[in-house]
Amino acid sequence: MSDLVLPIVAMVMLVMAEALVLSRQDKHQVNWHDVVFNLNSGHIMLWLFRGLEVTCYGYVALHFSQHWLDGLSTWGLWLFALLAWDFAFYWLHRLHHRFSLLWAVHVVHHQGEHFNLSLGVRNSWYSSLTSIPFFLLLALAGVPLSVFITVSIFHYSVQLFNHNALTPKLGWLEYILVTPNHHRVHHVCDRAYSDKNFGGSFIFWDKLFGTFARLPETEYRFGTGGERSSRNPFWASNRPFFRLLKLPFLPANSAAAFHCRARALTSGMLLLFVLVASYVWIYGYGYQHISREQVALFVLLALGAVALGGLSEGRRWSLLLWLTVGLASPAWFILCRNAVEPWLVAALLVMLHSMALAAGWGRQTLKPGGEHV
Repeated sequence: MSDLVLPIVAMVMLVMAEALVLSRQDKHQVNWHDVVFNLNSGHIMLWLFRGLEVTCYGYVALHFSQHWLDGLSTWGLWLFALLAWDFAFYWLHRLHHRFSLLWAVHVVHHQGEHFNLSLGVRNSWYSSLTSIPFFLLLALAGVPLSVFITVSIFHYSVQLFNHNALTPKLGWLEYILVTPNHHRVHHVCDRAYSDKNFGGSFIFWDKLFGTFARLPETEYRFGTGGERSSRNPFWASNRPFFRLLKLPFLPANSAAAFHCRARALTSGMLLLFVLVASYVWIYGYGYQHISREQVALFVLLALGAVALGGLSEGRRWSLLLWLTVGLASPAWFILCRNAVEPWLVAALLVMLHSMALAAGWGRQTLKPGGEHV
């Protein structure tokens, strides 16, 4: 499953590298808690629904394909898939801004107030789930699953690049591709701009359908305004639905009990990502033969993501939850894998990290007014 793990590893390395570069530039102050949330916002739950998306696509391609593309050459098939995927994404993206239920999924991405690579992976848990009906059209047309997965990875890589904060205008490519210059428009905190530039990789869809716009000439900021998103991925992904359905569930608004230092929080996030990579390595999309061991590891990683969100917000319960995840992680590898492997080292490091945080390393107790003790 290394072909699935490598894009994840590359994504994390690129996000962290850009953040380090930005942190060394005087004009950019990196909010590391925000970077951690962006990376931690949806990775494991998103993988669950990405697996469902791939499973549904494969089933439709196998049983309901209309074979409209059978007469195309190999190059013709790949070119069609490349363009059709981005065309489907354009309408997927545009309709997520049009309908309240879909916006409740997509708003998590727009709530980020800092335009950088980490914003490119800030997503709701349910982003892949709402993608399913749009991309099934490619399966009906006859695009094979292997081609769909490869084209998807390419387009998502382009979309990650489009969130970077370092690239200047790209000359003639600005007329063809969605560039960071174009995509900044889409994240401006003004619906007159954020409801523009929906394309994923190619900007000509927006020009064709009248949704293209340039950056405002006046001063602007990013985000959605209004209520800020919780740093807890559970609340960030579900709160928009609770609000839409007028359900009375609210995240705790009590003052933080401690401040988790950026280095402690970031190192915990990176270690958790190693365990996420281990899950992908072992199980892939893993819908064929789901075992109790797989479910246990998945739940453990989901709880780890919630614990990191709680640590970022200074919640006392997060220390206990993170410690539980830390102690359970090496136990899972010892009991379920029956072999000594490199992933066990990462699990042991998570355990040591959680124990150190519980003992007081990496955090500062806060006074009732929010000041450091």
